Amino acid sequence: MNYKTVSPIVSLEVCANSVTSAVAAQDGGAVRVELCENLLEGGTTPSYGEILMARKLLHIKLYVLIRPRGGDFLYTDLEFNVMMADIRYCIEAGCDGIVIGILNPDGTIDRKRCAEMINLARQWGLGVTFHRAFDMCADLFTAMEEIIDMGCERILTSGGKSTAMEGASNIARLVSKAAGRIKIMPGSGVNENNVADLVRFTGVTEVHSSARVHLSSKMEYKNDHIVMGDSVGDEYAVDVTGVERVKSIIQAANSVL
Repeated sequence: MNYKTVSPIVSLEVCANSVTSAVAAQDGGAVRVELCENLLEGGTTPSYGEILMARKLLHIKLYVLIRPRGGDFLYTDLEFNVMMADIRYCIEAGCDGIVIGILNPDGTIDRKRCAEMINLARQWGLGVTFHRAFDMCADLFTAMEEIIDMGCERILTSGGKSTAMEGASNIARLVSKAAGRIKIMPGSGVNENNVADLVRFTGVTEVHSSARVHLSSKMEYKNDHIVMGDSVGDEYAVDVTGVERVKSIIQAANSVL
């Protein structure tokens, strides 16, 4: 007897810190990848090589984070030009979308420059997600209306708090006020242990997670007397998306339905 595969009602976007993570996200059943680097800084734009290889290997949707550095979301003209150049490359590489966000000093959205980025992407058929710069806005609900007006598909948000669970009440209010005009996608700290409660409480249909696991290096020789970065860390381990964690999050998210 043949059985039809039933797609999950609540879908998962994976924040992938490498092509390796992106492929794991696909193998685990994610519908979309947000490709980035430097998750410890909140994510930055990945290299051209990462984008090209991800596009070659993925049949699910590939969105790329457009963020030239860590820190705040107030950018210089030079940084903005870098971001526009990165969007043009994403268009050339055949990406499905981009993930953006620029703010003014007063905590409002920089509508002029965001609109330039959105219009460039949409002109070539790319979708646009507004990222967690949204959570740094002075007024989330005013910001949401502006993002809707500019033509974004979705907002990635933790509800203005450090994690989506902490901001769940705000996320639920955003979903209610959005009334289907834009997707509200919770992210930050979302995992297989809390996603069911988050979905049940907020009513979201998309969630965002890195679904990372910690892998030890296969190096045989290890120099334990050196630190390669600015802070002490494990030089012989790496965090990547885990296929089974992706599956677990999707299963848990849909267990409430």
